[in-house]
Amino acid sequence: MQAEKLRDLVVNALQDMKGVEVRVLDVRGMTTLMDFMVIASGTSDRHVKSLAREVQDDARRAGVKPMGVEGEQEGEWVLVDLRDVVVHVMRPQIRDFYNLEKLWSLVPGTDEAPPAQAVSRRP
Repeated sequence: MQAEKLRDLVVNALQDMKGVEVRVLDVRGMTTLMDFMVIASGTSDRHVKSLAREVQDDARRAGVKPMGVEGEQEGEWVLVDLRDVVVHVMRPQIRDFYNLEKLWSLVPGTDEAPPAQAVSRRP
């Protein structure tokens, strides 16, 4: 599956399960490990786990087996590695603390952080 289609599948899964502040970072020029990073928040540990599970289930139905899943037991921060797309689902406090959007958006050699691409809700 193409990275863009997988990214869209992930975003749709997160939106369907009411993920909060879903953001997509295009990191193709920063690393060869992935093309996109998708970050979303859940309102509780249970919500975080449910969001991550939905992403995994939708990916499997599309024929993409996750390479790995971390943090599912605790539910504060779950990482789902889908090769070309890495998904981070976090509690808001954890997301604020680590601020991955800023970390991965920095322009090399500067302190500038272009805004992450916000994903609008489907009607």
